[in-house]
This record gives sequence, structure tokens and C-alpha cells, in this order.
Amino acid sequence: MADADPRFPDADETLVLEPDCARCPALADCRNRISWGVGPADATVMVVGEAPGAGNPDAERWRGGNWTGMSYTARHSGHRIRETMAAVGYESGVFYTNAVKCFPSDGEGSNRAPTAAEKANCRDHLVSELEAIDPDVVVPTGRHATESVLALDDASLDGFLDTVLEPVESERFGYTVVPLLHPSYRDVWLSRLGYELDEYLADLESILP
Repeated sequence: MADADPRFPDADETLVLEPDCARCPALADCRNRISWGVGPADATVMVVGEAPGAGNPDAERWRGGNWTGMSYTARHSGHRIRETMAAVGYESGVFYTNAVKCFPSDGEGSNRAPTAAEKANCRDHLVSELEAIDPDVVVPTGRHATESVLALDDASLDGFLDTVLEPVESERFGYTVVPLLHPSYRDVWLSRLGYELDEYLADLESILP
């Protein structure tokens, strides 16, 4: 799978909900672009990340959502999650977005975790995406994204690792939630969960429609 080259998204499939959104002044000040969700309008699977990273404006293509305006287009996390989905039969038919649409800078050029207020401010955007796409499965990657997705059903998260690849039904929207490890830290945690990569992918493939 390491040699895979996933399809880069089509900019025409970007779902822009609120151009120049300034709900979070601190994020508006440090972002370069809002990283909107991107993918086909009839996608059956929606992948939800935490927030865009700083990205690399000098990269040839995978510059990251902070520069492309499209979620999960960074060379590391974006490339890897798209590679993962392609490996389980979803090279297309997936809508990619983030719980928070703007890069949360730590003041030194790297990411910090989005605050509870920032996640709450962006929640309406996530709901609008879910209503527009109407996926069968929502795949949050990492703890913060999983918290945001579960919060839509007024559910909380006690321990993230216990939720990985454990399907949960959304009563509000009718989709199945399937949490995954964050792609950037997947290799660190796989062995701690007792998984080999091929087993992890096989389990994911068996859950997806």
C-alpha cells in the first residue's frame, strides 16, 4: 500500500458553505484558506478529520487544505487516508472533510488541538455537509474528530482507542459511525491495539457497505 498514489480531488467537487467565515477570529487570522469538504455529492462514505494542518505551499500537489481549500489534501495525512480508503475499495465515492475547517496554529507554525468553542462554532458546517451528502457511513479519524461526530447525537467519548473500528449507529442521521486511528499516528497505535495493517484494513473493509 505504501506505493499507492491516490486520486487527488477535483476542485469542482468542493462544497463551500460559508465563504470568508469568521466565526473563530483566531483561526481566521492564522489560516491561509478555509479547508472545505470535497468529494462527490452522492458519496456513500464521509471521512471526517480533526482540522487542516499548516501544509506545505511549495509542494507540487499535496499542499494541504490550508493552501488548497480542500480537506485532506496534505502529503502525509491526506495522502495516507485516501490511500487507506482506496485499499479497501473506495478510491472514489468518498467525501472528505474536517470537524474544524481552518488551520489551528500553535503560534509557531504547527498545529494545536482545536478548542471546544472552535469545534462548536464549526459544527453547523459539519451538519450541513451531512445533510447535503447523506452518507451511509461516517468515518472520523482520531479522537477530536470522533468527539465532534458523536456530539451530533449528544454522545460523549470516554476512551477513544476503545471505539476504533467499533460501529455505532447515529439515531439523528441514520448513518453508521466507524472511528479510525488518525492517519498520522496510525502506525504508532496499530500494534498497541493488536493489529497488523492488513488486519486493520480487512476489518475496515468488512464494515463498509
